[in-house]
Amino acid sequence: MIVEYSPGKGLSLTEPEDFRNFKLRVKGDWSAGSASIEGITFVDERNALISIELVPTLPGRPDGERWQKNYFAMIEAARNHGWIDAQSNAIRAHVER
Repeated sequence: MIVEYSPGKGLSLTEPEDFRNFKLRVKGDWSAGSASIEGITFVDERNALISIELVPTLPGRPDGERWQKNYFAMIEAARNHGWIDAQSNAIRAHVER
């Protein structure tokens, strides 16, 4: 699953059925200190925390209970691996440009 950001279009979800991979793809001229994206906290140039509640609201998300069930199963698996920040209720994502 890819949370994609471009300055012109904002946030969207691509590959929404891939529950084994999770990353943030940033398009355009950007660095971690140069922009603020609501619902996303940049840890450094390579890592970000994405709000768990944000992802289901993004354009590109399929409708239906099956997707939501699989999404929350992915969140629980990430929690077991230590990839959930409990304080911010966010999932860690690799940042790709």
